[in-house]
Amino acid sequence: MSVSHHTLELHTRQPFGIARWTHSSYPRTFVSFTQNGHTGRGEAAPNAFYGETAATVQAVLPGLSACLRDPWDWEGLRFAMNAVLPHHHPSVKCALEMAALEWCALSAGVPVWRLLGLSPADSSPESSYTVSLAELPDMRKQARDAVQAGYGVLKVKLGTDHDVQIVEALREEAPAARLRVDANAAWSRHQARRMLEVLDAAGVELVEQPLASGDLEGHADLRRFSRVPIMADESLHHVSDVPALSRSFDAVNLKLAKLGGPLQALLALRTARALGMSVMIGCMIESSLGVAAGVHLAGLCDWADLDGALLLADDPYSGLSWQAGRVQRPQAAGWGVTER
Repeated sequence: MSVSHHTLELHTRQPFGIARWTHSSYPRTFVSFTQNGHTGRGEAAPNAFYGETAATVQAVLPGLSACLRDPWDWEGLRFAMNAVLPHHHPSVKCALEMAALEWCALSAGVPVWRLLGLSPADSSPESSYTVSLAELPDMRKQARDAVQAGYGVLKVKLGTDHDVQIVEALREEAPAARLRVDANAAWSRHQARRMLEVLDAAGVELVEQPLASGDLEGHADLRRFSRVPIMADESLHHVSDVPALSRSFDAVNLKLAKLGGPLQALLALRTARALGMSVMIGCMIESSLGVAAGVHLAGLCDWADLDGALLLADDPYSGLSWQAGRVQRPQAAGWGVTER
């Protein structure tokens, strides 16, 4: 039995901008668990907003890796990791949980979704394709290129003092596309109320995280006013957050790397459903390995935002089959992707 890891610097095809930053380079750490001739794999996609960097991943991986002893004991793995580092370093926990799940699936000769007892009917929703924050002509080009490539759902990053012009320009550029908006917690309450009117007029189908992550009262006020569904992203850190969020948001965006793994995302999904919330399966900028884990859960969700690997210039994995905005759930054993 052994756990190993290596880190790669992944690069986007063009700079990727949101309200907080613009980056083109993303360090990602890949974990492998080998035992009895099978190797399970996972990906750590750290995000500084959730308190993780490439350096913290490297620092905590040895201690957390020691928790992975019996790959079939998923609950024991979760308990042991949280005993070492409670409520911290979710992307590392995600990578180790992914590795355990794939090892078990490979041992059984089935895809992970089959291992988890999910329906064989693949009803995954069409994924959005992200138009990242940039100068307006560049955002127009991003939208135009995505539509020409066959993507019918665009997710537009906002968080500037000219967001109205961006929305109007992209609706003009892609009149038939379904538009979603992500403010990444950048708006004030006053700005958000104004923007909700603009989004409704433009036929935007949802808005992600308009206000600061801790402003649940503000989101609840917006929800009472808004005709556009409001989704939590930055406000969701742990499964235990979901009940409180149900009073302020219509929906949650589940990202495995921030929740601590596929099983935690599945628990958050079922909790949200029990509370009457809609669900999106999302991702970070990560390789097809990390995205594949989300793909396995996508059929349970209302919306998908799984384009993270499509934005890369140097994805180290292949195997996900895309047709415009739809990705087929893998049928091969494990996560269904292979290293290039």
